[in-house]
Amino acid sequence: MLRLTACVAGIYSCFLTWGYYQEKVSTTPYGQDALKFKFFIFLNLIQALFASTIAFLYLKIQGKSLSRPSKPLAIKYLQVAFISVIASPFSYAALKHIDYPTMILTKSCKLIPVMFMNILLYRRQFPMYKYVCVALVTIGVSGFMLWAPVDEHKMSKKGAVNSSLYGLFLVAINLTLDGVTNSTQDQIFHAFKVSGQQMMCIMNLCMSAYMTVWLLNPWNPELVSAITFCQTHPAIIKDIIMFSICGALGQCFIFYTLQHYGSLSLVTVTVTRKLFTILLSVVAYDHELNLQQWAMVAVVFSGIGLEAYVKRSEKLAHITTKNNNVSKASAVEDSSSQVSSSTFVAEKQTRQRTTIVAPKQH
Repeated sequence: MLRLTACVAGIYSCFLTWGYYQEKVSTTPYGQDALKFKFFIFLNLIQALFASTIAFLYLKIQGKSLSRPSKPLAIKYLQVAFISVIASPFSYAALKHIDYPTMILTKSCKLIPVMFMNILLYRRQFPMYKYVCVALVTIGVSGFMLWAPVDEHKMSKKGAVNSSLYGLFLVAINLTLDGVTNSTQDQIFHAFKVSGQQMMCIMNLCMSAYMTVWLLNPWNPELVSAITFCQTHPAIIKDIIMFSICGALGQCFIFYTLQHYGSLSLVTVTVTRKLFTILLSVVAYDHELNLQQWAMVAVVFSGIGLEAYVKRSEKLAHITTKNNNVSKASAVEDSSSQVSSSTFVAEKQTRQRTTIVAPKQH
């Protein structure tokens, strides 16, 4: 319990700070010319390098080695890294059309695109409580957008809308790709038995390789532009470093929790963390939420909480059933052993009596 509490505290502290710097880097004007930083592949590359370095140092401190992955495992790492790399830009692009609390609230709703894709592509059926959860989340997000205060000054500018359907569409793409990433990570854990820090290190190295190739593309000016921006606006360097360090340390707690306590506990922690991220964003950057929007936030998290509660109940029931089956099998085995032992003793005694009474042959 103490380790889980430490993981929760680590995830909260690291990712609340990470969310603060993410919003600051992506939305704050820097310098006297009030320019915004728009080079998010460069930003993600810095974070991935920090994350792989911290994971490698963690393995060394623990006395563990970073073994070379097998070919099937390497292919899985490359797949999940590629999907993760292409997912992030959609999230940053969405911030041009919706504000940060709206994005965080929408990103708490992973169940919607995952369920939609499963029904559309695989014709899967889901239990009724999942449809209830999706309905609550959909109502909450829709109501949050509907009751958002309208800034008439921004509405008058073409393309500058606080919260738009296009921004939500971009977040939905990000959520779908994140869902594929998470499911692939679960498969890697179960199929290859790697540690969380090994996956964190190699996955971030693969992501760094993809982004480096993209940035070194001679037709892509992002790397030069990002370095020039940092030179002319040195204040952003501290924000980028803090963003990267907090993200890297947070990933350590994420992968440790995923490995030792499972995805259910992790989802519960990260979902509640998103609520506090919204609160921090509202306080730190003066976002205005009216009473109806707060009510819709409660509706969204009630749906997510219902999902987590039912999943936890199902998991506990499964563990109880499994333990009962193991106990029954053990009891049957003990009984069989006792019967076999009794039979062996009886046979031995019979042979001894036969030997004693048998007549001598002349």
